[in-house]
Amino acid sequence: MSLRRAVVAPYRQRGVELMTESEFVVALSLDRSWFSPDQAKRLVNVATAEGLLAQTDEGLAIGFDPDTVDIPDDFVPDEDILTQRTTFERVLDMLVEDGATKQEAVAAINRRQTDLGISLDSSAVLYARQQGLDVSDLADRALTELQS
Repeated sequence: MSLRRAVVAPYRQRGVELMTESEFVVALSLDRSWFSPDQAKRLVNVATAEGLLAQTDEGLAIGFDPDTVDIPDDFVPDEDILTQRTTFERVLDMLVEDGATKQEAVAAINRRQTDLGISLDSSAVLYARQQGLDVSDLADRALTELQS
């Protein structure tokens, strides 16, 4: 959730729905002092890879409904959001947001991995689908990772 908050903050601050990458970097590094310019550029890469930002001809657009994100006044993102999460981590976050406990989800995913002899990412996607979550984009990512 903190990655989403960090992504939405510059747009809310400026009251826009689209901005250039350089405007985004300036908003995070100079305006908010959350990251160095290099770290802010890294955040663009991570957020784009996770589908939270979309590169368009006009600039960067938010890839989700920004109104679903609350940003507390004292919010400051951790630097750990600058690392790209694995498919497993992303699916696990979705499961927890949907109401599952982390421990139960991890245990179920591990059981499927062992029983089926598949990768952890594939097992996570399978389990999430069985729980009724739409993980189509992550399923494609897990398939790509299997093929490489």
